[in-house]
Amino acid sequence: MGGTTFDRCTPASGMVATRAAAATVENANAAAQAAHAAFGAWAKVGPHARRAKLLAAADELEARTEQFIECMVAETGATAGWAGFNVHIAAGMLREAAALTTQVSGQTIPSEVPGNFAFSVRVPCGVVLGIAPWNAPIILGTRAVATALACGNTVILKASEQCPAVHHLIGEALVSAGLGEGVVNVVTNAPEDAAEVVKALIEHPHVRRVNFTGSTAVGRIIAETAARQLKPALLELGGKAPFVVLDDADLDAAVEAAAFGAFFNQGQICMSSERLIVMDSVADAFVEKLARKAESLKAGDPEHEDTPLGTLIGEPARVKLNELIADAREKGADIACGGEADTVIMQPTVIDRVTADMRLYAEESFGPVVAMIRARDEAEAIRLANDTEYGLSAAVFSGDGSRGMRVAQQIQSGICHVNGPTVHDEAQMPFGGVKSSGYGRFGGQAGINEFTELRWMTLQSGPRHYPI
Repeated sequence: MGGTTFDRCTPASGMVATRAAAATVENANAAAQAAHAAFGAWAKVGPHARRAKLLAAADELEARTEQFIECMVAETGATAGWAGFNVHIAAGMLREAAALTTQVSGQTIPSEVPGNFAFSVRVPCGVVLGIAPWNAPIILGTRAVATALACGNTVILKASEQCPAVHHLIGEALVSAGLGEGVVNVVTNAPEDAAEVVKALIEHPHVRRVNFTGSTAVGRIIAETAARQLKPALLELGGKAPFVVLDDADLDAAVEAAAFGAFFNQGQICMSSERLIVMDSVADAFVEKLARKAESLKAGDPEHEDTPLGTLIGEPARVKLNELIADAREKGADIACGGEADTVIMQPTVIDRVTADMRLYAEESFGPVVAMIRARDEAEAIRLANDTEYGLSAAVFSGDGSRGMRVAQQIQSGICHVNGPTVHDEAQMPFGGVKSSGYGRFGGQAGINEFTELRWMTLQSGPRHYPI
């Protein structure tokens, strides 16, 4: 890439973690051209051969576990446990994608024309651009390309500027599995070049599909750019997941799930439980139990400490979170535990009695800060759950499964779990959101639909009558 590089620094120490290639627009265009050149041959690879290569890629990914952990801890401040879990889930995603190669199917359709055999088929669409984030970089980097490859497309993985080494390792694993020259292309770029590199990739005539996981603000730009080119985009964007606790819930089980959903990976997950909506009659007991649980989950520098939680991704995140906490306190909220941080190591923070005039009520915090909102009754709990621009994940806790399902069915979200955490993903499930959380679905058959074109075809056997 012409020798130009950029540095990614470790969040806690500020030391250089990675020196990566800084792609230019010309480099991005070359990647698109390489993917296009490889498409014809890869699309013709049979499903069993494609499956074998994806299974081999899963093995290659796991063989690099220690490298992945080292890079992810250094680049993102994640714990070694979270990094290792990322490898495990990502390898599973590749194996699930491998299982999809024989499920790219169509159907026969009755035709009114005598002797006309009509059917639909799903075919690869061409070059797929996947734009992946830093917060679960191995999982989401792999997800950005796995099903697309299974369907016979070639891919470009546009790496996050916060974890170029992690995303480059994904590319290495896929190439080592024998996917072939140009089938997988990884583009790393300096932060200041991101906008023009992404724009060039989306606008390149050989790129036929786009998927993006990241913030809603950037997702809108991606969507607008793709729409101008009439290119479909799959967008998995921000969230403000509601976690509803009804008055008949098992509070101990709810607390465990809420703590996991709010603080796992320092709350830096799109599905994180950001709003705990708790009915008044159990709110005092719930917040006391949750604060005690949160205080047991210490955050630290994962390069030097073995703690359940790591660091924030960087200083801008700390500043924003401190502002959200201060705003809530000034407007009357109670800080049940935690509080503002002086460094990127922020302890889990529970803020009770959050109201609609506080920034934390509506803004995605994307950190270890959770808002607790008290509801008078079930109807108000549902209203509060839906009082957000987002709609990715949600959870409802109730001792009555039927009641929990009834409430869940009224929550506006792409995903909802009854008596389970908001943070839950499996490769075969349809994953995605509604409203400002995006559109389209990763996973299983839904993913096949996103990364293929549906064609109508006919075969005429025998004579056909024409009106002229």
